[in-house]
Amino acid sequence: MTKRITAALVAGCLGFFALSPATAKADDPYWQCVTFARMFSGINIFGDAWTWWNQAVDRFQTGRAPATGSVLVFRPEGRMSRGHVAVVSDILTDRVIRVTHANWGGSRGKVEENVTVVDVSGQNDWSQVKVWYNPIRDLGSTVYPTYGFIYNGTRDALEAGRQMVSTAPASGQP
Repeated sequence: MTKRITAALVAGCLGFFALSPATAKADDPYWQCVTFARMFSGINIFGDAWTWWNQAVDRFQTGRAPATGSVLVFRPEGRMSRGHVAVVSDILTDRVIRVTHANWGGSRGKVEENVTVVDVSGQNDWSQVKVWYNPIRDLGSTVYPTYGFIYNGTRDALEAGRQMVSTAPASGQP
């Protein structure tokens, strides 16, 4: 009888510890969204997330359509006073993408991969989005305003490419 009680107590304790969150180790990295986005996308911008848009306007191509590898820049609002940046990892439809980002919601300091983001703007311009929130296994109820996407290609490189195309001979492949 004592063995059964001991086994039940051990099983109960193991079950309790399996349900409790894992403790962070002192040497685990704590990722900020900007550090992660810069490293993951190759877009070399520094500063708070909300400043990325204005910094990018003269240096990188920007727009309102997602592209794999581009960075979605969230406007600062409410508790997200410094904005947020997330790297587009996949495009599912014209209104649904997946992003990989760090330090979001229930994953403070951690990286979340392939998180669903849905364009809920009236103009289909990605100016307002909802983000998957894993603790509830659904899209969150908050609508986040965004600036748009920063593409991984400098404005100078884009312009040089356009000039090469416009001066190339019209007679097909060389």
